[in-house]
Amino acid sequence: MSEKKQQVSRRQFLNYTLTGVGGFMAAGMLVPMLRMAVDPVLKPSAAGDLQNVGLAVEDITTEPQRVDWKIDQVDGWYESEVGKTAWVFRNENDEILALSPICKHLGCVVSWEGSEEYPNEFFCPCHDGRYYKDGTNVPNTPPLAPLDEYEQKVENGMLYLGMAKPRGEA
Repeated sequence: MSEKKQQVSRRQFLNYTLTGVGGFMAAGMLVPMLRMAVDPVLKPSAAGDLQNVGLAVEDITTEPQRVDWKIDQVDGWYESEVGKTAWVFRNENDEILALSPICKHLGCVVSWEGSEEYPNEFFCPCHDGRYYKDGTNVPNTPPLAPLDEYEQKVENGMLYLGMAKPRGEA
């Protein structure tokens, strides 16, 4: 039996070599792009973490008080510090209630006793939206849903707040 070696022509050799080198170069360019697209998705989210808002539980009264705090937010590789706000008070059952100040009508900021005409209510200046003290919207006013309520916990006498959750229909 005679074995013939198949000769590779110069053209075939260059074709194989250039195809291989081109493939490695293409993979070298695509891998970083794929990693950039996939890596943020694979990182664990800290969105549900509760943050200390710097308010002692003993300082919370039945009168709503505005509480401001900052959280670290990461969007892909961009890190920033974002300000958050809540209206915190004790309700009739002596439970702590933390309400979002964002109006459910147009996203304006509501304030406690923001209108002289409607004392003891949250008032939105955009379209005269009103909410009762418990955060439910006043019938026949623009907001169609109650104010969102923050997740909360008390630890070592301090209030911790998390994400604002919708409370359902009016």
